[in-house]
Order: sequence, then structure tokens, then C-alpha cells
Amino acid sequence: MFGFLKTRKRAKLLAANPIPDALWQQVMRAPLFIDLSDSERLTLRDHAAWFLAEKTITPVGGLELGDAARVLLAAQAVLPILHLGFDAYDDWHEVIVYPGQFLSRDRYTDHAGLVHEFEQVLAGQARSDGPVLLSWLDVSESPWLDGWNVVIHEFAHKLDMRSGDANGCPPLHKGMDYAGWKRSFSRAFDDLSRRADHDLYSPIDLYAAENPAECFAVFSEYFFETPHALTEHYPAVYEQLKQFYKQDPAARLPRVRYRPCFEPVNFGPVIIPTPAPEY
Repeated sequence: MFGFLKTRKRAKLLAANPIPDALWQQVMRAPLFIDLSDSERLTLRDHAAWFLAEKTITPVGGLELGDAARVLLAAQAVLPILHLGFDAYDDWHEVIVYPGQFLSRDRYTDHAGLVHEFEQVLAGQARSDGPVLLSWLDVSESPWLDGWNVVIHEFAHKLDMRSGDANGCPPLHKGMDYAGWKRSFSRAFDDLSRRADHDLYSPIDLYAAENPAECFAVFSEYFFETPHALTEHYPAVYEQLKQFYKQDPAARLPRVRYRPCFEPVNFGPVIIPTPAPEY
């Protein structure tokens, strides 16, 4: 009975808050949404409309967000939950949007019980106490299939936090194997850490080597933006994310880049020619 009432409430909400056709078509021209099927676009549109109606989007620092900007943000935010359903984001309520990158003051307690405070400049932050913080400059530059997407990154953290802490392992679906997830991500994390430690080429942004939570978030960005980088270099991780997100971006996205990136187009290793000997 409760499920029926919730479904009916959502249907009324969507009917009362439609996204205009022209606006939606404008947003769907972004490369991130290439080759979504008609049914996927319809589901994504419903999810985005629900997101805009249910979540509070708060611009700060003099920023003004028009309808097109809000829809672009929402469409990126709900792409990861396209087949996970509305409830995947039901444990928080606000997105705070800055004009550009912002200063965050945070604190942590070390093993000795001492509290430390520090500052950092960020493009986005998923806070454990509720809101998601985003830089609009970075949000607007995100849907370009270059392997970098601050919206997907931060909302992946929110999915991760549903297990209690951001630890790189969100609650898995029935039938998924926690041991398999841990094995796949641990091997990838160890490989990235080795590359970072020895200043080696990496097909994946080495920010993923910061900790397991960032590893999951960065791999989620690549999963939706440049999935072929994962199928080539970390296929076991791709398979885990394919099961978790219930999507297969490698089957729909072309093997092209819409912006230059440090990674070669063929996703292979960088070959540095040996200099010819001098005589």
C-alpha cells in the first residue's frame, strides 16, 4: 500500500513539474547523453524532473541559475541512478552551487584524538552531513566525455555513503558479490597507487589512488564518460560497475574524445621513443 501511494505521489509530482521539450532537447545535445535509447531518455527526463522538484538547488556567491542550467545539472546528477530508481538519493536534500571553485574548511580527528582543521579549494564535495557542494563552472564543463565529471563524481560519493561511510563500497544489489567487488577494486587501487608512487603513466586520473572512496568515484566518472578506458585497462572494475549501475556505457558510447586529454585516443600505453645515440 505504501509503495502504491509513493508511486502515485511521484506521478502527480512529475505531471505538475514537466521539463519543456525545447529545454530538454537542448540539454540532450551534450556528448554525455549520446546514444541513450528513447526509453532511457524518457526515464532520465522523469528522474531529472523529480530531482528538480524534490531537491533544493541553492546558488550562492551571487550566482544565478536559469532553467537550462538547472536541467543540465539535474540530468548529469540522475544519470548514475537511471536504473536504480528515485530512492537512491532519498537520504539528502540540497545541492549548493558556487560560481566557481570554492574554499572548504574541514576538520578531522586523528588516531590520538586530536582535532585538526584544514582548508582546501574544491570543484565539488559530497558532505556526510547532507548537502552536495558544486562549482557551476565545473558542472558546465563536465558533460564532454573526457573522463572528468564533477557531478557524477560527487553523486557517486553520495551512493557510496549509503553504506554509512564513503569507503569505496556502496550497498550492492542482490546477486552482487562483495568479495568480487573488493577483489576487483583492491587490485585496481594497488595498481594505481604503484603508478602514483613511481610517477608512471596512468590511463586513469591518479586522484583515484588517494583512497578507496576516491577510487570508486573516479572510476564512476570514467565508467560514464570514457568506458573504453576501463574495458581496456580495468575490465574487472568495469564489470562490477556495470552490475552496480545497471548500465553498459561501452556498448553505446563511441571510442572518441570530445576534448583533448592526457590519455591517448586508443587508450593504450604511452610509448616514449629512445633517443638515438650521439656520436
